[in-house]
Amino acid sequence: MPKRLISMRLPHVLAGLFALVAWFGLAAGPAAAEAQFKWRMQTLWAAGSINMKVFEDFCRTVSEMSGGRLEIEPLPNGTVVGPLELFDTVAQGILDGQNGGGGYAASKDVAFVMLGDLAGAYERPDQMQAWYEYGGGKELARELYAKYNTYHVGLVWHGMESIPSKVAVAGTADFKGVKMRAPTGAVSKILERFGAAPVNLPGSEVYTSLERGVIDATDWGTLSMNVDLGFQKIAKYQIYPGFHSMPATDIVVNMDRWRALPDDLKSVLTVATRDFGRDMYQRLMIEDAKIAAAAESRGIVLVDWNAGERRRFREVAAEVWQDLAKDSDMARKIVDSQTSFLRQIGLL
Repeated sequence: MPKRLISMRLPHVLAGLFALVAWFGLAAGPAAAEAQFKWRMQTLWAAGSINMKVFEDFCRTVSEMSGGRLEIEPLPNGTVVGPLELFDTVAQGILDGQNGGGGYAASKDVAFVMLGDLAGAYERPDQMQAWYEYGGGKELARELYAKYNTYHVGLVWHGMESIPSKVAVAGTADFKGVKMRAPTGAVSKILERFGAAPVNLPGSEVYTSLERGVIDATDWGTLSMNVDLGFQKIAKYQIYPGFHSMPATDIVVNMDRWRALPDDLKSVLTVATRDFGRDMYQRLMIEDAKIAAAAESRGIVLVDWNAGERRRFREVAAEVWQDLAKDSDMARKIVDSQTSFLRQIGLL
């Protein structure tokens, strides 16, 4: 080949090689990128539980979506602190973030409770998610959490809680005289309105209290969570689908850590959190459905409240929300916003 022709082609060949090298560099870059941010985030869930596995999947997803630039170490419940200390530990920057729950920060402001579980309000997690995403919820959540040097990335639901009971509770009237373990606050106050006798017990005493007749029923978890603990052995009636409580956990990070993230990683964390909420709810919904399908063989009697009884419970609950929110401006905003949304979708 003539030297002149080679010299004329050489720049084009080199340009092509440089482009190819650049393309491979970009393609391989994110996967090989060293983490720019390494966070430690503790959850409320116990090691080995399905909830913990879903949380671990969330942390893995963030790493993959960010090309390895943001890595989150998932820590089970109690690794660094207990649930009651978790929020303050994040606010102080000792931990970078949490998969916690608003109820554990109730002593600071009842608004945390009204955000995390407006007792009796919704029938499905997607309804509250719609309020959070499109009804003003996330703006109110971020306003509340910002006061404590934290950023509220999103809510995460584990589903509608069931009520295991030793007596059939098929409607509001059947609560009369029932001794039921329930946390102090909205659920206890609602139960009292229907003549029940709420009992505040630590989780470690619930099973034995049911067994010994100290209580007749308990507020605990979803159908599958209750069965995992063996409640059906002594309390065969299970209200299902549940409706009285739909607690949400959250993804909350220290405000300084949030501000340090570039915008694209903020978007990654936000979208991954939204997917985490869907993943947690749907995977536990499947577990609940498996238990429901085999209820008879397990000796479980499922009790499904009709629409009228559910609405009656919700209307009384709405009165309790208003009462609890009267001493907190943020709680008032959160309750009013959700009440308006519930009317909009026909639940009130």
